[in-house]
Amino acid sequence: MKITTCLIMEIIYNLSIYQKVIGVGFLVFVLIQLYFYLVLYLRVIRNTFNALPENDDQYPPLSVVICARNEEENLKHFLPKVLEQDYPNYEVVVVNDCSSDNSDLVLESLQKKHHRLCVTTIKEDEKFTHTKKLALTVGIKAAKNEWLVLTDADCFPKSNKWLRHMASNFTNGAEVVIGYGGYLAERGLLNKLIRLDTLYIALNYFGWALARRPYMGVGRNLAYKKSLFFKNKGFANHAGIDSGDDDLFVMEVATPNNTAVEYRPDAHTLSIPRKTYATWLRQKRRHLSTSKFYSKKLKTRLSLEPLSRILVYILFALTLIFNTLPIISTALLLFVIIIKHIITAIAAKKFQERKLMRVAFWWDLFSLFFYAKLIVFNTLNHRQQKW
Repeated sequence: MKITTCLIMEIIYNLSIYQKVIGVGFLVFVLIQLYFYLVLYLRVIRNTFNALPENDDQYPPLSVVICARNEEENLKHFLPKVLEQDYPNYEVVVVNDCSSDNSDLVLESLQKKHHRLCVTTIKEDEKFTHTKKLALTVGIKAAKNEWLVLTDADCFPKSNKWLRHMASNFTNGAEVVIGYGGYLAERGLLNKLIRLDTLYIALNYFGWALARRPYMGVGRNLAYKKSLFFKNKGFANHAGIDSGDDDLFVMEVATPNNTAVEYRPDAHTLSIPRKTYATWLRQKRRHLSTSKFYSKKLKTRLSLEPLSRILVYILFALTLIFNTLPIISTALLLFVIIIKHIITAIAAKKFQERKLMRVAFWWDLFSLFFYAKLIVFNTLNHRQQKW
């Protein structure tokens, strides 16, 4: 052991200053990658959840709020799944926001079958345009109950226990519950890329929430208290921004002590994924458009994983070019890749995201190209992406 240590020290001593800088840099970014997977993401995998209450009277009344604009077909197929939840006391508030299709007729028909459905309509005004945030505010004001569960018109709960699982977290001072909004598994490479991207994003925001640093949720599956919404003056701080009703709002109101996470499979919501690369790119641009309003501290924290990911590969190439302990650097890179794939495989199984591992092998390189493209597009085009 002593001889081996001395040999390693001698090898390091004989390295040039360039080789030492490359070697140290490579090791630092390897450790950052390992932190994300072995600490942050592993925390999500190992997390335990509250047990479901045994008695119905332990579940508080709640209001599901959904905004819909020209969502006739989605309301027809998905809204019944929300209205048929196995939950003792809840209402569903749908805001029909300036729809020009037959959404009003679909909602009228559903109201005749489901007493718990309440509909609020916003009429189009040529002199006044508004964003989804106004529609949400109208729906929240119309809600009768203190606990609100939010989802989108193009989403549906994976099971009829969705509300029970979300409500199991309405304890111990929780005021915000962050849920998982996934996408339907379909054939094709694009579908797998969309679902894998969604999985990694979820591992990130769930991981930071469990580390007591919550910063976002997704509007497809989110719950919070009505009183918290009005205490924060709703979306007043970012009313002029089209998006941000989920991430910017959660960033403002979530604290280490008032935020819970819920991502058991029965608590998932599912959406229909985009069918073409171009439409997915537009969707991602809209999602990413609010990131420029994040604090510098948060931006730095969130950039660590993708930045360290690309620098690991760049510095690894430099270790080979400059002959900087190539055997050790190769072993470290292989170790990182193996760890990442093990954690990803376990997470995919836990979230019931099937058949993603072949895509995961190429994800590092693809995602860096894809997100670089998004950043460039959003930088060159500052127009807000409409909901």
